Amino acid sequence: MKKVLSIVAVAALSAAFVSCGPSKEEMEAKEKAKADSTAAAAQAQTDSLAKVAEAETAAAAEAAAKATADSTRIADSTAAATKGAKKK
Repeated sequence: MKKVLSIVAVAALSAAFVSCGPSKEEMEAKEKAKADSTAAAAQAQTDSLAKVAEAETAAAAEAAAKATADSTRIADSTAAATKGAKKK
């Protein structure tokens, strides 16, 4: 009798554990959330890389403008110094 009772108890506990697991809808929702999270992370990475590229382009344009301005300033000061030297 004790064996039968223990077998029934084990069967009942096994059924309880199996029935407490996640349902198919819950598992699908979890997978969808995981896929959405992965897509959002990929989009954030793409946006971040685009902002870095944009900042690099702006910095390069600013450096080129500064180099042009410096070159012009040096040429003007050299020309002014040359004019002053010829007058003497």
